Amino acid sequence: MDGINAGNTAWLLSASSMVLFMSVPGLALFYGGLVRSRNVLSTMLHVFSAFSIGLITWILFGFSIAFGSDLAGFIGNPVQYFALLPQLIQKTWPGTDVPFLLFAGFQGMFAAIAIAIIASAIAERGKLEAWLAFSFLWVLLVYSVIAHWVWGGGWLSSMDSLDFAGGLVVHISSGFSALVLSFVIGKRKFVKKVELIPHNIPLVLIGTGILWFGWLGFNAGSALAANLDAANAWLVTAVAAAAGGLAWTYLDRMENGIVSTVGFASGVVAGLVAITPAAGYVDVLGAIAIGALASVVSYNMVKFRIAKGWDETLDAWAVHGMSGVWGAVATGLFANPLVAGKSGLFFGNPFQLVIQVIGVIASVVYSIAVTYVIAILIEKTIGWRVPEEAEKLGLDLTELNEEAYNI
Repeated sequence: MDGINAGNTAWLLSASSMVLFMSVPGLALFYGGLVRSRNVLSTMLHVFSAFSIGLITWILFGFSIAFGSDLAGFIGNPVQYFALLPQLIQKTWPGTDVPFLLFAGFQGMFAAIAIAIIASAIAERGKLEAWLAFSFLWVLLVYSVIAHWVWGGGWLSSMDSLDFAGGLVVHISSGFSALVLSFVIGKRKFVKKVELIPHNIPLVLIGTGILWFGWLGFNAGSALAANLDAANAWLVTAVAAAAGGLAWTYLDRMENGIVSTVGFASGVVAGLVAITPAAGYVDVLGAIAIGALASVVSYNMVKFRIAKGWDETLDAWAVHGMSGVWGAVATGLFANPLVAGKSGLFFGNPFQLVIQVIGVIASVVYSIAVTYVIAILIEKTIGWRVPEEAEKLGLDLTELNEEAYNI
Protein backbone atom coordinates (compact mmCIF):
# COMPACT_ATOMS: atom_id res chain seq x y z
CA MET A 1 0.00 0.00 0.00
CA ASP A 2 2.76 2.46 -0.97
CA GLY A 3 4.41 2.24 2.45
CA ILE A 4 1.18 2.79 4.37
CA ASN A 5 0.81 0.81 7.60
CA ALA A 6 -2.79 -0.31 7.96
CA GLY A 7 -2.68 -0.59 11.75
CA ASN A 8 -1.18 2.84 12.33
CA THR A 9 -3.54 4.35 9.78
CA ALA A 10 -6.57 2.79 11.46
CA TRP A 11 -5.46 4.13 14.83
CA LEU A 12 -4.88 7.66 13.50
CA LEU A 13 -8.27 7.63 11.75
CA SER A 14 -9.83 6.69 15.09
CA ALA A 15 -7.85 9.31 17.01
CA SER A 16 -8.78 12.02 14.51
CA SER A 17 -12.45 11.16 14.88
CA MET A 18 -12.11 11.22 18.67
CA VAL A 19 -10.69 14.75 18.51
CA LEU A 20 -13.60 15.87 16.34
CA PHE A 21 -16.01 14.30 18.82
CA MET A 22 -14.38 16.07 21.77
CA SER A 23 -14.91 19.37 19.96
CA VAL A 24 -18.39 18.87 18.53
CA PRO A 25 -20.32 17.99 20.58
CA GLY A 26 -17.99 17.72 23.63
CA LEU A 27 -16.76 21.30 23.96
CA ALA A 28 -20.09 22.64 22.69
CA LEU A 29 -21.96 20.82 25.46
CA PHE A 30 -19.41 21.90 28.07
CA TYR A 31 -19.67 25.57 27.11
CA GLY A 32 -23.40 25.43 26.42
CA GLY A 33 -24.20 24.13 29.89
CA LEU A 34 -22.18 26.88 31.54
CA VAL A 35 -24.05 29.85 30.08
CA ARG A 36 -27.60 31.05 30.79
CA SER A 37 -30.46 29.20 29.13
CA ARG A 38 -31.22 32.10 26.78
CA ASN A 39 -27.76 31.74 25.19
CA VAL A 40 -27.11 28.01 25.09
CA LEU A 41 -27.78 27.56 21.36
CA SER A 42 -25.72 30.57 20.29
CA THR A 43 -22.82 29.46 22.47
CA MET A 44 -22.90 25.96 21.01
CA LEU A 45 -23.13 27.43 17.51
CA HIS A 46 -20.02 29.50 18.21
CA VAL A 47 -18.15 26.25 18.86
CA PHE A 48 -19.58 24.40 15.84
CA SER A 49 -19.04 27.31 13.45
CA ALA A 50 -15.50 28.06 14.64
CA PHE A 51 -14.57 24.41 14.30
CA SER A 52 -15.92 24.41 10.75
CA ILE A 53 -14.21 27.56 9.55
CA GLY A 54 -11.01 26.61 11.39
CA LEU A 55 -10.84 23.28 9.58
CA ILE A 56 -11.42 24.81 6.15
CA THR A 57 -8.86 27.55 6.81
CA TRP A 58 -6.35 24.90 7.84
CA ILE A 59 -6.88 22.88 4.67
CA LEU A 60 -6.61 25.90 2.38
CA PHE A 61 -3.61 27.69 3.89
CA GLY A 62 -2.95 26.79 7.51
CA PHE A 63 -1.34 23.42 6.89
CA SER A 64 1.10 25.00 4.45
CA ILE A 65 2.00 27.77 6.89
CA ALA A 66 2.57 25.22 9.64
CA PHE A 67 4.24 22.38 7.74
CA GLY A 68 5.45 23.88 4.46
CA SER A 69 9.14 24.42 3.74
CA ASP A 70 10.65 26.61 6.44
CA LEU A 71 11.03 30.32 5.76
CA ALA A 72 13.50 31.91 8.20
CA GLY A 73 12.27 29.76 11.08
CA PHE A 74 9.03 31.77 11.31
CA ILE A 75 6.49 30.26 8.87
CA GLY A 76 6.25 27.57 6.26
CA ASN A 77 5.66 28.20 2.56
CA PRO A 78 2.02 29.38 2.68
CA VAL A 79 1.02 27.90 -0.70
CA GLN A 80 3.08 24.72 -0.75
CA TYR A 81 0.16 22.46 0.11
CA PHE A 82 -2.70 24.74 -0.93
CA ALA A 83 -6.03 22.95 -0.46
CA LEU A 84 -4.14 19.63 -0.19
CA LEU A 85 -4.41 19.22 -3.95
CA PRO A 86 -3.58 15.66 -5.07
CA GLN A 87 -0.73 16.69 -7.36
CA LEU A 88 1.01 18.44 -4.45
CA ILE A 89 1.01 15.62 -1.92
CA GLN A 90 2.83 12.37 -1.39
CA LYS A 91 1.35 9.03 -0.41
CA THR A 92 2.65 9.17 3.16
CA TRP A 93 3.70 12.00 5.43
CA PRO A 94 7.52 12.06 5.58
CA GLY A 95 8.91 10.10 8.49
CA THR A 96 5.68 8.16 9.04
CA ASP A 97 3.80 5.29 7.48
CA VAL A 98 0.38 7.02 7.53
CA PRO A 99 -1.24 8.81 4.57
CA PHE A 100 -0.34 12.44 3.95
CA LEU A 101 -4.03 13.39 3.91
CA LEU A 102 -4.65 11.71 7.24
CA PHE A 103 -1.74 13.50 8.91
CA ALA A 104 -3.01 16.82 7.56
CA GLY A 105 -6.55 16.03 8.71
CA PHE A 106 -5.43 14.98 12.18
CA GLN A 107 -3.53 18.23 12.57
CA GLY A 108 -6.57 20.08 11.27
CA MET A 109 -8.59 18.78 14.21
CA PHE A 110 -6.15 20.56 16.51
CA ALA A 111 -6.41 23.84 14.65
CA ALA A 112 -10.20 23.63 14.68
CA ILE A 113 -10.57 22.94 18.40
CA ALA A 114 -8.02 25.64 19.27
CA ILE A 115 -10.17 28.37 17.75
CA ALA A 116 -13.34 26.83 19.21
CA ILE A 117 -11.87 27.16 22.72
CA ILE A 118 -11.73 30.95 22.26
CA ALA A 119 -15.55 31.05 22.02
CA SER A 120 -15.33 31.45 25.80
CA ALA A 121 -14.57 35.14 25.30
CA ILE A 122 -17.64 36.10 23.25
CA ALA A 123 -20.29 34.11 25.11
CA GLU A 124 -23.65 35.87 25.44
CA ARG A 125 -22.61 39.03 23.60
CA GLY A 126 -20.68 38.45 20.35
CA LYS A 127 -21.87 38.71 16.73
CA LEU A 128 -21.61 35.52 14.73
CA GLU A 129 -20.27 37.25 11.61
CA ALA A 130 -17.50 38.94 13.62
CA TRP A 131 -16.65 35.62 15.22
CA LEU A 132 -16.35 33.86 11.86
CA ALA A 133 -14.05 36.54 10.47
CA PHE A 134 -11.92 36.38 13.60
CA SER A 135 -11.77 32.57 13.43
CA PHE A 136 -10.40 32.64 9.89
CA LEU A 137 -7.73 35.22 10.65
CA TRP A 138 -6.71 33.68 13.97
CA VAL A 139 -6.12 30.19 12.59
CA LEU A 140 -4.16 31.72 9.72
CA LEU A 141 -2.02 34.21 11.63
CA VAL A 142 -1.73 32.85 15.16
CA TYR A 143 -2.29 29.12 15.33
CA SER A 144 -0.58 28.08 12.12
CA VAL A 145 2.49 30.22 12.81
CA ILE A 146 3.04 28.84 16.32
CA ALA A 147 2.44 25.33 14.98
CA HIS A 148 5.29 25.90 12.53
CA TRP A 149 7.58 27.15 15.28
CA VAL A 150 7.02 24.02 17.36
CA TRP A 151 6.13 21.18 14.98
CA GLY A 152 6.93 22.35 11.45
CA GLY A 153 10.67 22.90 11.63
CA GLY A 154 10.59 26.45 12.98
CA TRP A 155 12.86 28.12 15.50
CA LEU A 156 11.43 26.47 18.63
CA SER A 157 11.67 23.08 16.96
CA SER A 158 15.35 23.72 16.27
CA MET A 159 15.84 24.38 20.00
CA ASP A 160 14.22 21.01 20.81
CA SER A 161 11.23 22.58 22.54
CA LEU A 162 8.96 19.76 23.74
CA ASP A 163 5.24 19.94 23.03
CA PHE A 164 3.89 16.47 22.40
CA ALA A 165 0.28 17.35 21.58
CA GLY A 166 -0.28 21.09 21.85
CA GLY A 167 0.36 22.78 25.18
CA LEU A 168 2.03 25.73 23.46
CA VAL A 169 0.35 25.39 20.10
CA VAL A 170 -3.25 24.79 21.19
CA HIS A 171 -3.86 25.73 24.80
CA ILE A 172 -1.54 28.64 25.55
CA SER A 173 -2.39 30.27 22.22
CA SER A 174 -6.15 29.87 22.62
CA GLY A 175 -6.28 30.66 26.34
CA PHE A 176 -4.35 33.91 26.17
CA SER A 177 -6.10 34.90 22.95
CA ALA A 178 -9.44 34.44 24.70
CA LEU A 179 -8.34 36.79 27.47
CA VAL A 180 -7.26 39.47 25.00
CA LEU A 181 -10.49 39.15 23.03
CA SER A 182 -12.57 39.48 26.21
CA PHE A 183 -10.85 42.78 26.96
CA VAL A 184 -11.51 44.10 23.46
CA ILE A 185 -15.15 43.01 23.35
CA GLY A 186 -15.90 44.12 26.91
CA LYS A 187 -18.05 42.78 29.72
CA ARG A 188 -21.58 41.50 29.39
CA LYS A 189 -24.04 44.27 30.22
CA PHE A 190 -26.85 42.40 31.93
CA VAL A 191 -25.08 40.23 34.51
CA LYS A 192 -24.23 41.51 37.96
CA LYS A 193 -21.10 39.40 38.46
CA VAL A 194 -18.48 37.79 36.27
CA GLU A 195 -18.83 34.34 37.85
CA LEU A 196 -20.31 31.57 35.79
CA ILE A 197 -24.07 31.12 35.93
CA PRO A 198 -24.49 27.54 34.63
CA HIS A 199 -28.01 26.80 33.48
CA ASN A 200 -27.56 23.05 32.89
CA ILE A 201 -24.82 21.32 34.84
CA PRO A 202 -25.62 17.84 33.46
CA LEU A 203 -24.68 19.20 30.01
CA VAL A 204 -21.37 20.36 31.48
CA LEU A 205 -20.68 16.91 32.91
CA ILE A 206 -21.63 15.13 29.69
CA GLY A 207 -19.37 17.50 27.79
CA THR A 208 -16.57 16.81 30.28
CA GLY A 209 -16.90 13.06 29.78
CA ILE A 210 -16.74 13.48 26.00
CA LEU A 211 -13.71 15.76 26.33
CA TRP A 212 -11.97 13.22 28.55
CA PHE A 213 -12.67 10.45 26.05
CA GLY A 214 -11.68 12.48 23.00
CA TRP A 215 -8.53 13.78 24.66
CA LEU A 216 -7.17 10.24 24.70
CA GLY A 217 -7.13 10.42 20.90
CA PHE A 218 -5.83 14.00 21.03
CA ASN A 219 -2.71 12.97 22.98
CA ALA A 220 -2.19 9.31 22.13
CA GLY A 221 -2.86 9.99 18.45
CA SER A 222 0.04 12.42 18.45
CA ALA A 223 2.39 9.44 18.49
CA LEU A 224 1.22 8.94 14.87
CA ALA A 225 1.44 5.18 15.39
CA ALA A 226 -0.13 2.43 17.47
CA ASN A 227 2.96 1.91 19.62
CA LEU A 228 4.42 2.26 23.11
CA ASP A 229 4.50 6.05 22.84
CA ALA A 230 0.77 6.06 22.17
CA ALA A 231 0.13 3.67 25.06
CA ASN A 232 2.08 5.86 27.47
CA ALA A 233 0.35 9.02 26.25
CA TRP A 234 -3.05 7.34 26.61
CA LEU A 235 -2.41 6.25 30.18
CA VAL A 236 -0.83 9.44 31.50
CA THR A 237 -3.64 11.48 29.93
CA ALA A 238 -6.32 9.44 31.68
CA VAL A 239 -4.46 9.63 35.00
CA ALA A 240 -3.70 13.35 34.87
CA ALA A 241 -7.37 14.15 34.26
CA ALA A 242 -8.39 12.05 37.25
CA ALA A 243 -5.81 13.77 39.45
CA GLY A 244 -6.98 17.18 38.26
CA GLY A 245 -10.63 16.50 39.04
CA LEU A 246 -9.87 15.17 42.52
CA ALA A 247 -7.49 18.03 43.32
CA TRP A 248 -10.07 20.68 42.39
CA THR A 249 -12.64 18.89 44.54
CA TYR A 250 -10.22 18.92 47.47
CA LEU A 251 -9.59 22.66 47.02
CA ASP A 252 -13.33 23.34 46.94
CA ARG A 253 -13.86 21.38 50.15
CA MET A 254 -10.97 23.02 51.99
CA GLU A 255 -11.88 26.57 50.97
CA ASN A 256 -15.66 26.52 50.72
CA GLY A 257 -16.71 23.55 52.82
CA ILE A 258 -18.58 22.07 49.87
CA VAL A 259 -17.74 20.37 46.61
CA SER A 260 -18.88 21.30 43.13
CA THR A 261 -19.60 19.16 40.09
CA VAL A 262 -18.62 22.07 37.85
CA GLY A 263 -15.43 22.35 39.87
CA PHE A 264 -14.64 18.67 39.36
CA ALA A 265 -15.26 19.08 35.63
CA SER A 266 -12.98 22.12 35.52
CA GLY A 267 -10.27 20.17 37.31
CA VAL A 268 -10.52 17.33 34.81
CA VAL A 269 -10.07 19.77 31.93
CA ALA A 270 -7.17 21.49 33.69
CA GLY A 271 -5.46 18.14 34.13
CA LEU A 272 -6.05 17.25 30.49
CA VAL A 273 -4.64 20.56 29.31
CA ALA A 274 -1.53 20.32 31.48
CA ILE A 275 -0.62 16.79 30.43
CA THR A 276 -1.00 17.59 26.73
CA PRO A 277 2.54 18.91 26.11
CA ALA A 278 4.05 16.27 28.41
CA ALA A 279 2.11 13.15 27.41
CA GLY A 280 4.89 11.64 25.31
CA TYR A 281 7.67 12.37 27.77
CA VAL A 282 6.54 11.70 31.36
CA ASP A 283 5.66 8.64 33.41
CA VAL A 284 2.51 8.00 35.43
CA LEU A 285 3.81 9.51 38.68
CA GLY A 286 4.80 12.65 36.83
CA ALA A 287 1.36 12.77 35.23
CA ILE A 288 -0.39 12.60 38.60
CA ALA A 289 1.69 15.52 39.87
CA ILE A 290 1.14 17.54 36.69
CA GLY A 291 -2.62 16.96 36.72
CA ALA A 292 -3.09 17.73 40.40
CA LEU A 293 -0.97 20.87 40.33
CA ALA A 294 -2.78 22.05 37.20
CA SER A 295 -5.94 22.31 39.27
CA VAL A 296 -4.09 24.33 41.91
CA VAL A 297 -2.94 26.73 39.18
CA SER A 298 -6.27 27.06 37.39
CA TYR A 299 -8.37 27.16 40.59
CA ASN A 300 -6.42 30.18 41.78
CA MET A 301 -6.44 31.81 38.36
CA VAL A 302 -10.24 31.57 38.24
CA LYS A 303 -10.35 33.29 41.65
CA PHE A 304 -7.92 35.92 40.37
CA ARG A 305 -10.02 36.59 37.27
CA ILE A 306 -13.18 37.00 39.34
CA ALA A 307 -11.44 39.30 41.82
CA LYS A 308 -10.23 41.46 38.94
CA GLY A 309 -13.70 41.56 37.39
CA TRP A 310 -12.51 40.18 34.05
CA ASP A 311 -15.40 38.77 32.01
CA GLU A 312 -13.51 36.05 30.14
CA THR A 313 -16.72 34.21 30.62
CA LEU A 314 -15.99 30.48 30.40
CA ASP A 315 -12.43 30.57 31.76
CA ALA A 316 -10.45 29.55 28.69
CA TRP A 317 -7.58 31.67 29.99
CA ALA A 318 -7.59 30.33 33.55
CA VAL A 319 -8.04 26.67 32.58
CA HIS A 320 -6.54 26.31 29.10
CA GLY A 321 -4.05 29.15 29.06
CA MET A 322 -2.63 28.87 32.56
CA SER A 323 -2.73 25.08 32.81
CA GLY A 324 -1.09 25.09 29.39
CA VAL A 325 1.71 27.26 30.82
CA TRP A 326 2.09 24.92 33.77
CA GLY A 327 2.08 21.83 31.55
CA ALA A 328 4.72 23.23 29.22
CA VAL A 329 6.98 24.17 32.13
CA ALA A 330 6.27 20.86 33.88
CA THR A 331 7.46 19.02 30.79
CA GLY A 332 10.85 20.60 31.41
CA LEU A 333 10.71 19.30 34.97
CA PHE A 334 9.25 15.80 34.68
CA ALA A 335 10.44 14.56 31.26
CA ASN A 336 11.79 11.06 31.97
CA PRO A 337 14.48 9.66 29.65
CA LEU A 338 13.13 6.14 30.19
CA VAL A 339 9.88 7.17 28.45
CA ALA A 340 11.14 8.79 25.25
CA GLY A 341 14.78 9.68 25.74
CA LYS A 342 14.10 13.28 26.82
CA SER A 343 15.25 14.51 30.24
CA GLY A 344 13.86 17.32 32.35
CA LEU A 345 15.29 19.11 35.37
CA PHE A 346 14.36 16.33 37.78
CA PHE A 347 16.33 13.90 35.63
CA GLY A 348 19.47 15.97 35.31
CA ASN A 349 18.78 18.36 32.42
CA PRO A 350 18.07 21.93 33.58
CA PHE A 351 18.52 23.25 30.02
CA GLN A 352 15.24 21.66 28.94
CA LEU A 353 13.40 23.75 31.50
CA VAL A 354 15.00 26.90 30.08
CA ILE A 355 13.91 25.92 26.57
CA GLN A 356 10.37 25.28 27.78
CA VAL A 357 10.17 28.68 29.45
CA ILE A 358 11.37 30.37 26.26
CA GLY A 359 8.66 28.55 24.31
CA VAL A 360 6.00 29.65 26.80
CA ILE A 361 7.05 33.30 26.70
CA ALA A 362 7.19 33.34 22.90
CA SER A 363 3.76 31.72 22.52
CA VAL A 364 2.14 34.02 25.09
CA VAL A 365 3.60 37.23 23.66
CA TYR A 366 2.88 36.37 20.04
CA SER A 367 -0.68 35.19 20.77
CA ILE A 368 -1.49 38.33 22.75
CA ALA A 369 -0.03 40.74 20.21
CA VAL A 370 -1.50 39.27 17.03
CA THR A 371 -4.87 38.48 18.59
CA TYR A 372 -5.17 42.07 19.76
CA VAL A 373 -4.52 43.37 16.24
CA ILE A 374 -7.06 40.97 14.73
CA ALA A 375 -9.67 41.78 17.39
CA ILE A 376 -9.29 45.54 16.89
CA LEU A 377 -9.53 45.11 13.11
CA ILE A 378 -12.81 43.24 13.53
CA GLU A 379 -14.09 45.86 15.97
CA LYS A 380 -13.34 48.67 13.53
CA THR A 381 -15.01 46.92 10.59
CA ILE A 382 -17.77 44.49 11.55
CA GLY A 383 -18.09 45.33 15.23
CA TRP A 384 -18.17 42.72 17.99
CA ARG A 385 -21.25 43.42 20.07
CA VAL A 386 -24.85 42.50 19.41
CA PRO A 387 -27.38 45.29 20.18
CA GLU A 388 -28.10 45.81 23.86
CA GLU A 389 -31.69 44.63 23.52
CA ALA A 390 -30.49 41.40 21.88
CA GLU A 391 -28.03 40.82 24.71
CA LYS A 392 -30.75 41.45 27.27
CA LEU A 393 -33.23 39.03 25.72
CA GLY A 394 -30.59 36.46 24.85
CA LEU A 395 -28.86 35.62 21.59
CA ASP A 396 -30.81 32.43 20.95
CA LEU A 397 -34.05 34.28 20.34
CA THR A 398 -32.76 37.53 18.87
CA GLU A 399 -29.93 36.21 16.69
CA LEU A 400 -31.16 32.72 15.86
CA ASN A 401 -34.92 32.97 16.37
CA GLU A 402 -34.72 29.68 18.27
CA GLU A 403 -35.12 28.55 21.86
CA ALA A 404 -33.41 25.60 23.49
CA TYR A 405 -36.27 24.80 25.85
CA ASN A 406 -39.97 24.94 25.12
CA ILE A 407 -41.18 25.84 28.60
